Amino acid sequence: GQDRLQKVPITNIRNFCIIAHIDHGKSTLADKLLEMTGTVQKRDMKQQFLDNMDLERERGITIKLQAARMRYIMNNEPYCLNLIDTPGHVDFSYEVSRSLAACEGALLVVDASQGVEAQTLANVYLALESNLEIIPVLNKIDLPGAEPDRIAQEIEEIIGLDCSNAIRCSAKEGIGIIEILDAIVTKVPPPKDTLKNPLRALIFDSYYDAYRGVIVYFRVIDGSIRKGDKICFMANKKEYVADEIGVLSPNQMEADELHAGEVGYLSASIRSVADARVGDTITHFAKRAESALPGYSEATPMVFCGLFPLEADQFEELREALGRLQLNDAALKFEPESSSAMGFGFRCGFLGLLHMEIVQERLEREYNLNLIITAPSVVYRVNCSNNETVECSNPSLLPEPGKRRSIEEPYVKIELLTPKDYIGPIMELGQERRGEFKEMNYITENRAKLTYMLPLAEMVGDFFDQLKSRSKGYASMEYSVVGYRVSDLVKLDIQINGEPVEALSTIVHKEKAYTVGRALTQKLKELIPRQMFKIPIQACIGAKVIASEALSAIRKDVLSKCYGGDISRKKKLLKKQAEGKKRMKAIGRVEVPQEAFMAVLKLEKEVL
Repeated sequence: GQDRLQKVPITNIRNFCIIAHIDHGKSTLADKLLEMTGTVQKRDMKQQFLDNMDLERERGITIKLQAARMRYIMNNEPYCLNLIDTPGHVDFSYEVSRSLAACEGALLVVDASQGVEAQTLANVYLALESNLEIIPVLNKIDLPGAEPDRIAQEIEEIIGLDCSNAIRCSAKEGIGIIEILDAIVTKVPPPKDTLKNPLRALIFDSYYDAYRGVIVYFRVIDGSIRKGDKICFMANKKEYVADEIGVLSPNQMEADELHAGEVGYLSASIRSVADARVGDTITHFAKRAESALPGYSEATPMVFCGLFPLEADQFEELREALGRLQLNDAALKFEPESSSAMGFGFRCGFLGLLHMEIVQERLEREYNLNLIITAPSVVYRVNCSNNETVECSNPSLLPEPGKRRSIEEPYVKIELLTPKDYIGPIMELGQERRGEFKEMNYITENRAKLTYMLPLAEMVGDFFDQLKSRSKGYASMEYSVVGYRVSDLVKLDIQINGEPVEALSTIVHKEKAYTVGRALTQKLKELIPRQMFKIPIQACIGAKVIASEALSAIRKDVLSKCYGGDISRKKKLLKKQAEGKKRMKAIGRVEVPQEAFMAVLKLEKEVL
């Protein structure tokens, strides 16, 4: 393992990453590269070596980035190859752009039986913006359904890359791996030689280690860093001492010094990941760089939802679990929230839907929590009549109708890639979700790209699931937030026995209010237990009731003891019963059972 620590001249360093869609074989290829270069011994190899979390292996996605340094000898020259892993999912596009900025080249891996997908396309454009040398690789050529020639032509048509000498490989069978390594050495340019300049290093990932604090992964762009140097993070102005630096091969190996062009890690007893943000610049405390590296931005959550523990006594555990996840995930935001129905919990903000699912799964898995999750919502901007603008993600905090002039909601530009047979159903989906059709173009004769402007709130529900089911799984999507627009939105309240139930309020578009209201009241009628008095269940906008159902009272048969007799006797008994019901209705309170909330939340996820 020591030979990997040996310094090679900067002209022999190659930094590259792998761009691929979920399931196109990125992790398998990375495994094979590590194995061929002898970086990981065969006996230590577990599949998908770089995906550390069980969740990542299971879903076949890479969430946290990894890096690995390989030593490869070509024509008797030792080369140092740094593989920087990228997450492939659209929610993490900022992380992708940072890890691309740490590279000079990229392997574009495309499944030879499936072709180019929307997210791959988005990442390729990011890579081209960063001026990376892109090497196309057609993977899985051992599969019977592989059509490398057709796919190579598709890449040429869609992306405009020359694929005449695209490498054909099968990571599983180990075919074409040497060709890939040779191509990296010959085609990817070496880093610029800027050893003399003041230190600038780009953070492309960080994770929290329970014993050493935050471990930061970085790529040295200019200058050099030594063990024990006093360093400073330029975006948040924090200062640290680099206690330990080293290279990742894939396990951490300590080193004394890292030069421009190299990739490594450092630990400096940093408390939380939020202090070492992805995209920040590391520089020396004494000899500072003039300017930070470009491209840094803060994470802004786009999707919010409420998380409540099923058992109220788990609240503290949930707070602790979220705190721990936040150490590792700087994009996660949360604040305490209480609701009459659910008790105490948190309102959490996420980058997108996948991010939300992953956090929920990790809370349930790693911390054994049982959670109730409210329907995801987005951040609305309310323009009030006193010319203030309030941001609001929780329907119950919306200013009253008299105080607000208009409500704005976030819009996304969404690009859908689909085989041409499914264009109809997908356009229908776009129309249903208040989408605004922008354009459609055929990228190859059989695949089209549709562009829509769509309110984020409509995408937050089950848009992706619908897209997949309407296209038999063939369509893929990519979205980016474009800004806010004024929409005709209303707050839909549910009243049970004349009392509004805060936890069930939602913000919906006026056109959809009726259908949503109707569905909610019908569902609640099934779920609320009958009482001794009649209960009206109403969906209202302000004071106007738009849909209502009524639960009839449970009645005791007061006439059972009358056999024959005069009608006035019966009337007297019925009147007495009716008065009792009336009195009960005035003082009676309806407890909405937990199941009802759960079911309604589920329904909101479907209807909205």
